[in-house]
Amino acid sequence: MIIPRHYENLHVLHENTAANRSYYIPAEERFDDLVENREHSGRFQLLNGMWGFRYFDSIYDLKDEFYREGYGEEGFGEIPVPGCWQNYGFDSHQYTNTRYPFPMDPPYVPEENPCGAYIHHFVYEPDEAAPKAFLNFEGVDSCYYVWLNGSYVGYSQVSHATGEFDVTPYIRAGENKLAVLVLKWCDGSYLEDQDKFRMSGIFRDVYLLKRPEQGIFDYFLKTRIDGQQAEINVSFTFFDEKMPVKCSVYDQEGSLSALAEDVPGDDGISLTLDQPVLWNAEQPFLYTVVYECGGEVITDRLGIREIKVKDGAVLVNGTKIKFRGVNRHDSDPVTGFVISLDQMKKDFQVMKQHNVNAIRTSHYPNAPQFYQLCDELGFYVIDEADNESHGTNDIYMEDDHEAGRRERWNHAVSDNPAFTEATADRAKLLVERDKNRPCVLIWSMGNECAYGCTFEAALAWTKAFDSTRLTHYESARYRDSNKTYDFSNIDLYSRMYPPLEDIHEYFAGNPEKPFVMCEYCHAMGNGPGDFEDYFEVIEQYDGLCGGFVWEWCDHGIYQGRTPEGRAMYLYGGDHGEYPHDGNFCMDGLVYPDRTPHTGLKELKNVNRPARVVSFCQEKREAIIHNYLDFTSFKEYASVAWEVTCDGVCIAEGTLEGDAVPDILPHGEAAVRLDFEVPEAGKCFLKLRYIRRESTRLVAAGTELGFDEIPLKNEDGRNQTVLHLLKRCGETCTGSREPGLFTVKEDDRRLYVSGPDFAHVYNKLTGVLEEMNVNQCRLLERPMEYNLWRAPTDNDRYLKLKWQKAHYDLTYSRAYQTDYSVTAEGVRIHSVIAILSPVIQRILNMEADWLIGADGRVDINLAVKRDTELPELPRFGLRLFLPKDMEDVTYCGLGPVESYRDKRRASSHGLFTANVAALHEDYIRPQENGSHDDCDFVTLTGRRAGLTAAGDQTFSFNASVYTQEELTEKNHNYELVRSPYTVLCLDYRMNGIGSNSCGPRLLEKYRLDEAEFTFGISLIPEGKAE
Repeated sequence: MIIPRHYENLHVLHENTAANRSYYIPAEERFDDLVENREHSGRFQLLNGMWGFRYFDSIYDLKDEFYREGYGEEGFGEIPVPGCWQNYGFDSHQYTNTRYPFPMDPPYVPEENPCGAYIHHFVYEPDEAAPKAFLNFEGVDSCYYVWLNGSYVGYSQVSHATGEFDVTPYIRAGENKLAVLVLKWCDGSYLEDQDKFRMSGIFRDVYLLKRPEQGIFDYFLKTRIDGQQAEINVSFTFFDEKMPVKCSVYDQEGSLSALAEDVPGDDGISLTLDQPVLWNAEQPFLYTVVYECGGEVITDRLGIREIKVKDGAVLVNGTKIKFRGVNRHDSDPVTGFVISLDQMKKDFQVMKQHNVNAIRTSHYPNAPQFYQLCDELGFYVIDEADNESHGTNDIYMEDDHEAGRRERWNHAVSDNPAFTEATADRAKLLVERDKNRPCVLIWSMGNECAYGCTFEAALAWTKAFDSTRLTHYESARYRDSNKTYDFSNIDLYSRMYPPLEDIHEYFAGNPEKPFVMCEYCHAMGNGPGDFEDYFEVIEQYDGLCGGFVWEWCDHGIYQGRTPEGRAMYLYGGDHGEYPHDGNFCMDGLVYPDRTPHTGLKELKNVNRPARVVSFCQEKREAIIHNYLDFTSFKEYASVAWEVTCDGVCIAEGTLEGDAVPDILPHGEAAVRLDFEVPEAGKCFLKLRYIRRESTRLVAAGTELGFDEIPLKNEDGRNQTVLHLLKRCGETCTGSREPGLFTVKEDDRRLYVSGPDFAHVYNKLTGVLEEMNVNQCRLLERPMEYNLWRAPTDNDRYLKLKWQKAHYDLTYSRAYQTDYSVTAEGVRIHSVIAILSPVIQRILNMEADWLIGADGRVDINLAVKRDTELPELPRFGLRLFLPKDMEDVTYCGLGPVESYRDKRRASSHGLFTANVAALHEDYIRPQENGSHDDCDFVTLTGRRAGLTAAGDQTFSFNASVYTQEELTEKNHNYELVRSPYTVLCLDYRMNGIGSNSCGPRLLEKYRLDEAEFTFGISLIPEGKAE
């Protein structure tokens, strides 16, 4: 079948489409169910459902004119619309990050271009009052040709934009045949190189709108706040003739707030509201505006707000704000790009529950209802055009270096005049459709295209068309340095993943433009670990208006469950595709099913609505700062508090009524508490911020975050630990005669035994091989000195250094071992090195072991590290315990996993768990489930138990998997449980950071000390049969 080659013609982006306009649903009368049930409008006909479908590997395989009436459809199956054909067995899934999935030869795409032919039969009932019919496609990837009843209607592209066709000449009463041909690739694919799975088909709603002969075609509503009044100005365009319009504005109680009746449409409409209620993300108050014209009624929502820049800061309604945002893709593990209202609302609910107030629509416009929900539920939006040509940076260069690559990035597309119309078209489609949405504060021209004449044109048009919003384009930084460009229409200075020092350097220059981090804290796998550090710098500068975490959800393809019931999610390369970028799509704050990662829990507490900024223990007085921008603290939250001592709650209470201060936004006030602090014990005061009243997304009583404050006393040590060590010390000191210890020795081992225990120490490795108490075996394998961890996604660059240093292949060698028997026990001293193949010694140790009369083992290690080698993943001991030792009790940070730089979701307490429950099931296996700042940990089984404790806190990890298993396997459903319970006791672990796509781990979190000491005691227990 011969079709016009519009799909490779940059001069034909659309054919026979209607002019761009804002989104709305017309009706014959006022219609308020704008989002949930738009199909209830009598002027709206939804065409979704099962459509006829046939897939072709190449456009040249499509021989028949399938769109003709009377064409036999025997070769067609069915597919749901909306739907992505890869999810139904056609073609194959492919994930790439930046690389094009075809040769970079703009504007040409492969000749063997896959395509899908769609046929849909529907019945149409004409409406005499609305005889015109407009066919709408809200999302089709990548381009499409449309026929109705055998007649050619038109062509369009831009996958995430609405294409509208006037089909009045072709539609008829009764049955109609709609035919659509969708191509997998087109010239527009060069501008849609977003970091996502590449899917194809009609993935958003298709519908008809019935319209009158004459009436409103489009409108643009703007608001301006002037003291205690708001001015509303609406401009209109019409089908043909200019018509009178009646405009009514109602408040949320349904009372008429303003009316402009029979105003000539060519003059627009101006209305004034006295004492208006303003819209913001915390208090998303919406009016209803009703337009009546030409026998048609258009109902919309109106949020009164202003956004502007003043003194280098971003202001909403005159107030400085912070974006505590996320980047969100349309992604579902089952439906792919197809996102229902329920799926959207699930995302919004989890976001609100975790203190997210802003969304960047990375990197394309979302469905229209998305913005209506953001209006209603309260989210600030950076609305981004469907522009990304990242793959033009993947050019072959003989002298390949990053600086040179960035100089040439813009040559193929963004500074190529041939692409100016296409680039600007995408900005216009975005702005025109969403211009009446109050949630949209910022227009973003796209993502990672570099800069040039195409974006100069897009920005100039955008700023001229809409001066009420700000403009954004991060990739303006990447351009040919030999040319001069116009940046005057960009309002914000934007960066991705900036190191903290770059932010400080920017503000040292007293800049005029606000700084926004459009992406930061890459949330891939176990991480991010630097939320708190970025929060501190965000609060330091008024001009740093916040940031958007990359990204919201893991992109995975659900593949069912294993026979054991484990969910299987696939990522790049799992479908045999080339090119692909592996699990780089697994970089979200939530799993594909929207279960929160621990990183989202971390973000929640970092972005809590209030914080204790100072505390006076003598007065029991906490100064609380309200980080909300528009809401008083008392209106928003209540406070519950508790005091713990050695992990146990000893006092608690709530602040209600007048006890809760009415802290104004950005203000501070004192709260007084009444509690006593014990003279001894490790004590903490915890203040929990509780949602006072229910909203649509957050129930009353939901915890919004907490503060934890260490309390001072005479002896701040954990008394349980002191008791453990003292009890064992008393047993070991003077209560046993040296003769009660038996020590045997051979060339390899020391055999140390007492009345109730028998341990074996390896003189060649410097560790215990066996621990036995009351004939209970506690070690299934010899202990190990442990430097390795299963690399996290944020270790993806550092692990190359670690592997070069062979940290994954280390072993210990003891060069000298001496022992003596004293009243305290058997003292063993070893001189040890940690070695690995090929390279020099990694570190040297002096190890002192004391085996007491009850079998307790005290270990003290003095370590000197070779500083030529990279920082260590971790340092500690690894124990392989019996599998049934699976009940864990620990006193430290919990219950959420914690690390040196990722610990704000955890607080100190006494916790119990099954060892399997401590595992955080990242889709690509990696280090997980550790707990930092631990006083002691106890693992118990049917007969045996082991407690680890020390004078200094430590980190532990108890797991049903070995670190080798976590390192080697690519998917969590492939993991095989160890025959042991694996216990790692760490002096420290390297921090987590966000280096998977961000700056290097901050120095203060690196395990790179030249020298350090580590001490820990192992206290075994065993029950005789």
